[in-house]
Amino acid sequence: MVDEDERRAWAYLAGVAEPPCAALRTLITEVGITEAARAVAGRSMPSGHAEVLRATEARHGVNTSAEDLDAAARVGGRLVTPDDDEWPGWQLLALSKADTSAKGGEPLALWMRGPVQFDQAVDRSIAIVGSRAASGYGEHVTATISSGLVAENWSVVSGGAYGIDGVAHRNVLASGGVTVAVLACGIDRDYPSGHARLLSEIARTGLVVSEYAPGTTAAKHRFLTRNRLVAALSSAVVVVEAGQRSGAANTAAWARKLGTPLGAVPGPVTSATSVGCHRMIADGVAHLVTDSADILRLARPGGEDVQRSTGSRERPTDNLDANQLRVYDTVPATGTLTIGEISFACGLELRQVRSALAVLEARGMLSTDGSGWSLARGR
Repeated sequence: MVDEDERRAWAYLAGVAEPPCAALRTLITEVGITEAARAVAGRSMPSGHAEVLRATEARHGVNTSAEDLDAAARVGGRLVTPDDDEWPGWQLLALSKADTSAKGGEPLALWMRGPVQFDQAVDRSIAIVGSRAASGYGEHVTATISSGLVAENWSVVSGGAYGIDGVAHRNVLASGGVTVAVLACGIDRDYPSGHARLLSEIARTGLVVSEYAPGTTAAKHRFLTRNRLVAALSSAVVVVEAGQRSGAANTAAWARKLGTPLGAVPGPVTSATSVGCHRMIADGVAHLVTDSADILRLARPGGEDVQRSTGSRERPTDNLDANQLRVYDTVPATGTLTIGEISFACGLELRQVRSALAVLEARGMLSTDGSGWSLARGR
């Protein structure tokens, strides 16, 4: 349990350097949160931590931790730290890899508003990202995928932006599921402003999450920093639409760095908003996915038996052998045929036809009135 002094220390250090700051996290690990805050504020750094002094030079003299915690509380928010039970340490651990920590690294702490436990919200989660200038096709696919994931009790993580992000969030909410919006500004800021109502609804039933203290405005570099969290907090990342250059492509790049399974939805070959997806698929860096079943197999290979939402239901003819299928296909939709007529039409011997008819009748696929054979009623 984090006491009030420790939480203030976390709040101070979470904002004293522009995230991410791997050097500051290393200091906290070595000396503890309270001593690390004291060292940064007093500029009395242990040897070997000169990088922390450089990273905190501009902000060390301003401690707004109490005000930040109060601002979060006013919007129903809280600061979650690695010392809290709901911290999803396992998911975020990938950010501490040597090849990602220089530009990424784990967040020091995260601000959030919403009633859901953070670790529970991202335990079974899929990131859905894509173009802000989404097409009608992209919106339709996103809606179908989002509702399919909710039906399998998975949550959806996205960035709260216009386009694909917004469609994903809205359809999860409409389906009664949990969605997490990761922002590039403070949790008390509605960005984009047109999504104020959407973000409020997400905070009512899911989570709005940010690495940045309340009051922080959105900036281009913060969107790129935010994208690593979207990838890290998900069991798989899915790009529905992406242009030649897009934020979604940056999130996809983070997924590859972190070893998070990556899927891309193909689109019309004439669509500029699908160029990025087609390139990822063609280059072999993303798996082609078309529905929620594809995505869940990507996220948990071999772990769950998930039916496709469309086109995967077993057909009556799927388990027929070659002769049985030929006989079944010969019988017309209306009328009847004798055994001899079926034999002539499909080119099988009478004994082969009789054997196939016995199986098809037992399965309820064909019926006979004694003189001829027809499709069973309902077929």
